[in-house]
Amino acid sequence: MPDQQLDFKSGFQPTLRPVLGAKKAFVSNMITLSALQEGTIIHVLAEPSAPAVEDRLRAMGKGNVRAVSTGQWFIVSDERLSHGELKALLDALEPQAMGVDQSQGRVRIRIEGKMVERVLAKGTAVDLSLPAFPVGSSVTTLVGHITAHLTRLEESAFEIIVLRGFAESLWDDLVRMSAEFA
Repeated sequence: MPDQQLDFKSGFQPTLRPVLGAKKAFVSNMITLSALQEGTIIHVLAEPSAPAVEDRLRAMGKGNVRAVSTGQWFIVSDERLSHGELKALLDALEPQAMGVDQSQGRVRIRIEGKMVERVLAKGTAVDLSLPAFPVGSSVTTLVGHITAHLTRLEESAFEIIVLRGFAESLWDDLVRMSAEFA
């Protein structure tokens, strides 16, 4: 065996399929659940005392900025960044912050409609009423047993960011939670 040389195929390119690509949107007159385009998600981390990092992120104009926790944000965009654009963005964050490309590791789901707060209340303890959680608010929470990042996009619409490996399970849970409004 030591004399044998293993021949590996070069140029192998794995096919990355949209994790929710086979899931049909859930649509009723009270609730709509849809998979969002897999674009770009950058997780930005900074020292909590770093000055005006969030303002810098918004000024960059590379996507929507979502607060995660103290000193942490997501930059979210429907568009994929090229390698050069991503490198330039990450370089521009330094020295105050650093970024990690999470585009392949996280999935975005949109849930909207008249009953969206009631559906989400079945899975999270966060008060999602409009006065307590206005448009633009974000929180990292559990939806059932799955950690997710919720952002209120509009009065009756939320974006949910979830780790890729949990996306199908969360989708199925959201469909079940929405079933009474079908």
